[in-house]
Amino acid sequence: MKKKKKLIVIGAGAAGFFCAVNAARLDPDLDVHLFEKSDKVLSKVKISGGGRCNVTHAADYVNELIPAYPRGKNLVKKTLHQFPPAATIAWFGERGVDLKVESDGRMFPVSDQSQTIVDCLIDEARKFNVSIHLKTDVKAIIKTGDIFHLTIQQAQQENKEIETDLVCVAAGGHPKSTGFLFLSETRHSIITPVPSLFTFNIAEKKLHQLMGISVKECLVRIPELKLEESGPVLITHWGLSGPAILKLSARAARDLNILEYHFSVAVNWVSDYHESSALEMLKSYRLDAKHEVNGKNPFGLTTRLWLYLISKAGLPDLIRWKDISNPLLVSLSKVLTADQYAVSGKTTFKEEFVTAGGVNLNEINPLTMESLLCKGLFFAGEVMDVDGITGGYNFQHAWSSGWIAAKSITSGN
Repeated sequence: MKKKKKLIVIGAGAAGFFCAVNAARLDPDLDVHLFEKSDKVLSKVKISGGGRCNVTHAADYVNELIPAYPRGKNLVKKTLHQFPPAATIAWFGERGVDLKVESDGRMFPVSDQSQTIVDCLIDEARKFNVSIHLKTDVKAIIKTGDIFHLTIQQAQQENKEIETDLVCVAAGGHPKSTGFLFLSETRHSIITPVPSLFTFNIAEKKLHQLMGISVKECLVRIPELKLEESGPVLITHWGLSGPAILKLSARAARDLNILEYHFSVAVNWVSDYHESSALEMLKSYRLDAKHEVNGKNPFGLTTRLWLYLISKAGLPDLIRWKDISNPLLVSLSKVLTADQYAVSGKTTFKEEFVTAGGVNLNEINPLTMESLLCKGLFFAGEVMDVDGITGGYNFQHAWSSGWIAAKSITSGN
C-alpha cells in the first residue's frame, strides 16, 4: 500500500487555514497537518473589521485592486487573476456563507459576524480531516533529499524533529527579522519588516478632547513625502486614526520608519473643497448668516469639531458671521482644508498588526507559490513581502495565495 504524502502548513491564520483545507479537499490521499504557534486559530479573522471580518473587496476587474498593495504588486497581479474576489465569494457561498458589499467596496458576511467565517473554515478542516496542532512552534526547516526535517517545540516541551514531504509557510508577518530565523536553512532572504497599518500619535491635548468624533470623508496628506489618501478619519485620545490614516500609513510604511515616525500631516476636513473654494463658501455664507459663528456652519461639521477649528483659526466663538474680517475667513479656510499637525510616534491599529516586509518575492514562483530555491516548500499570506491597505485586501491576498499553494501542492503530489 502506497504511503500517504504528508503536508505541514505552518500558521493557522487565514492563508494557512485556506491552504490546508483546500489541499485536503483536492487530494484526499494527502495527510494534512496545520501547526499553530499560539493556542488559537484564525485570531485575525476573528477580530478583523470590528468583529465582522472584512473578507475581501468588491471589484469588477482584478486590475482595480492592484493599487491597493503598496508592496507586492507584481506577484498580486498574477495571484488575483488565478483566484480573484469573485472566487472568494463563490467559495464561501458554496459553503452557505453569503457575503455582502458595503458602499466603500468592503465585503462582510451577511451575518456581520466574523465567527461565521471562522466556523466555516473549521467545519471544512473537520470534514477533510485536517489535523490541527496548537502551541506548536517551528524552530527550523531543513531539507535532506526529498524529505523536510522540522524542529518543533510543543507546549514548552523539549524540541523534537519530525519529517514531512511538503511544507507551506503561512506564519504571518513579524515585527522583527528575527521572527523569520526558522527559515534560515532554506536560504531565503528576508526583506526587513517594518510596521504597516498604524495610527498617528499627535501630542495636542485640545485635539484629544474631541476623542470619538469621526468625519466621513477627509483628505490626509504627508507633504514631505507627497503622499495623500482619502476616507473617514477618527479622532482618538492619542491622535488620528480611521481608514484614511491607516491607508496612508501603509503607503508610507518604509519612509515613515526612516523618519522614526516624526513627520507632519495635513488634514482637509472638508474634502469637497480646496482653500479657495472653501473661502468662497465662507464669504457667501457670511452674507446671509446673522447668527454667531459658534452656531451652524456651511460644511455640516459636528459642533465640537467646528468650535475647535474656528478657535484654531483665531476666531472668537461669539463673533457674528457678518462681523468676520476677510483675513479671519482666509485663516479659517486654511484650517479647514490644510489643518497641520506634528506626528510623534505611532500606535498599532487594535490587534490587526500588519508588516511590510518578509520573504523576498524574487525567490517565489507567483504562479504556484513554490519556492524557487527549495522544491516542495510553498508560501502563503503575509509571511511574504506583500501587504495591502485596509479594506479587505490583505485577506484577499491570503485566500488567493493559500488556494494557489494548495492547488500546486495537490497537482504535483
